[in-house]
Order: sequence, then C-alpha cells, then structure tokens
Amino acid sequence: MKILISAYACEPGRGTELGVGWNTVREVARHHEVWVLTRPDDGREAIEAELARNPVSNLHFVYFTLPIWGGGWKWGQGAFQIHYYLWQIVAYFVARKLHREIGFDIAHHVTFVKYSTPSFLSLLPIPFIFGPVGGGEVAPKPFYRDFSRRAKIYEFLRDATRWSGKIDPFTRMTVCRSVIAWATTADTAKCLKAMGGINVQVLSQVGLLPEEVAQLEQFSVLEPVPLRFISIGRFLHWKGFHLGLQAFAEADLPSEAEYWIVGKGPEEAALHALAKDLRIVTQVKFFPEMPRTDLMHKLGTCLALVHPSLHDSGAFVCLEAMAAGRPVICLDLGGPAVQVTEETGFKIAATDPETAIAGMAAAMTRLATEPELRSRLGAAGRKRVKELFNWSTKGQLLSQVYETLRSHQGGADADSSRS
Repeated sequence: MKILISAYACEPGRGTELGVGWNTVREVARHHEVWVLTRPDDGREAIEAELARNPVSNLHFVYFTLPIWGGGWKWGQGAFQIHYYLWQIVAYFVARKLHREIGFDIAHHVTFVKYSTPSFLSLLPIPFIFGPVGGGEVAPKPFYRDFSRRAKIYEFLRDATRWSGKIDPFTRMTVCRSVIAWATTADTAKCLKAMGGINVQVLSQVGLLPEEVAQLEQFSVLEPVPLRFISIGRFLHWKGFHLGLQAFAEADLPSEAEYWIVGKGPEEAALHALAKDLRIVTQVKFFPEMPRTDLMHKLGTCLALVHPSLHDSGAFVCLEAMAAGRPVICLDLGGPAVQVTEETGFKIAATDPETAIAGMAAAMTRLATEPELRSRLGAAGRKRVKELFNWSTKGQLLSQVYETLRSHQGGADADSSRS
C-alpha cells in the first residue's frame, strides 16, 4: 500500500515526539511504501545519516516548512504552537499535490501527539487516521495547592489551549473525518468522543525497539540490587518529583536507602530545598541529564522507578524500566496508567497529594522488604513490553489496520458502483 504519514517531529535515536515519529514511519515502511511529511529543521541530517547506514528503499521523506517565518518555531512556546498550526495548513497543499501524483491509500497523522490541533490531511479523499494523540490528561485539582504561581499559570494556559482546540471547527472536522481516532489515554478518548469522534480507540503512542529491549534485558530480575529508587525526567511541576521525595521520606526506609533523581529543569532548586526540609538530603542524589547508555545503566542498578507524573500522555521511561525488569511506581493517571498494571508495578490513587504520597510510600516499603515481589513484578513488566510495546509489534498492528481499511474501502467502492 502507499501510505502518507504526517510527522512534524521525526528523528532517529531520540525519545519523546521525535522518536514516535521516526519509529512509526520506519516500522510501517517494513510493510508498505511510505511517504513522510516532516520539517527539515531538526531531524533531516540525522534521518539522512541513518538512511545512509541502513537504507530503506520504500521510505521517502518530503521536507518543507513555512514559506514565510519558517524558523518561527524557535521563538518560544507560543510561537512554536502557531508555527505547528500553520505547518499543518501547508502540509495539506503539499499532500494534495503528492496525492495527485502518487495516489495514496491511507493518510495518517502521527506527530505531534496532540488532539487539540487539526490535521488538514483529513480533507484528502482517502481514509484518514488521527493519532495516537494525547493531551486530554489533566492534573487533579487538589494537587494545584502545591504548585507555584508560575506552575498554576502554566496549567491555566494549557487548559485554555485544550479548550480552544475543542471549539476549533477545523480540529472538530479532523476528529469527525477520521476513520479511526486513536487516543493515548481514556481521558483523551473522552475528549475525542465529545468532539464527534465515531471510532475512538485507546492506543499508546510509545514503544521500544527490539534492540533496545535486548539491551535492557542485560539486567537481572533475580540478582539483588541496592536499596535505591530512581526518578528520571525534566524537573517540571507536573512531573510530580516533589511527591516522590515526600513519599520517600514518609516510607522511613533504612539509612542506606537512596533516591536518585536524574534530569534538569526549572523546579530543580525547589526539589533540592524540599529534600533539605524533609531531612533526607544525604539520601537523595541529583544527577544532570546524561547519555542514554549511562542512564540505562543507572536505571538497572536501582530497585524500582518512581514516576509520579500528573498528566503524561505517555512515558518512555516507564517502558524502559519495565524492559529492565524494574517495577514502576506511578500515579493512576494518564499514559503511565495505561502502560503499568498491577502485575508490573503500583498504580497509586491520585485523589489528593496526601493519598498519593501515602500510597507511594507504602509501595516503596513493600518493594524494599519483599524481594520475591520485586522479581515477580519485574519479570511481568519485561513480558508486557515485549508483547505490547515493542515497535516491531506496533508496526505489524498498523499494517493490519491499514489492510483492513483498504478492504473495507474496496467493498464500499463496489457497493457504490452497483448502486
């Protein structure tokens, strides 16, 4: 089949949106011929270098940006969002011209993983798939009381963006014209259905490559590890690392217990101050961002991952921990709640900060004192990643969906001609 994929963010060897874009198009190209609409700004050099090393004959990239203000995405977050919206408009005209020349079977919007901005590829006269898209996740209101003024403003602006997306007629058009609208979480699925989505399904956007899974399997689920927990990510208020610190203090673990926190961001000073106030500063170690190989080694030398995010649509680090055989402690919110199950970790109720902190503290205590539990959860997590979050498996799923849509489309065309 001839597949057209829109991937505003796309770059090999990266996580987050860039990795979602690249891994999706690469896996689909194992089964079909793929044309990818993307930007030249960040990923072109890396994409071309990767294709020079590992050629894929049926993977074609079409690079373009805005004819005016092409570099506007660099001007800050607000300008970035405007640039992204305008890029979607230009993408339609590029796609329409390509479709006249090539004749695509399916159009698929992949990145950004964002439900509140339209994809004008939905206007093409072929089946259109939207997503997986996220963004419908919100932090429960009781957690706002711990946010700084800056953090509360951020949440207000995020809510305003989501609201504007819901009333944008072009976004609603995108959702309504989608033969499938994939949502990363139940929260986003609810939003898509409210906007007129007919065939809305939950599907996580994240996965790991087979070689990444193999690399992480080097860590044993049976051998003892230090009494050490780890959190990895940007130091942002909604990542919830302040909750993890309070849970670690409340767990009252032995003095040799450690909590490692890896990353950087605007909340770093506040997190250091909190660790001091909680009198756990000697047990908490902060590390800056580091190469992925080093990061995975640190993850493998820890007992469990603590990921108390308040509105992630997906979390690569949870999959990496599970692939490494490390249990995950997360809140029962957003993407992590889709990835983690009772068999692979602890999903803590997030009704309010006190409940969340107490639940995480109890989970830390159990993992620290029950090695058999750690091993069982770690083995189940590794199995779950292999079966459901392996990019090879996800590529096969997409291929099957495309084939089903083509067969249905062929039947519809036949019925139309008979009538």
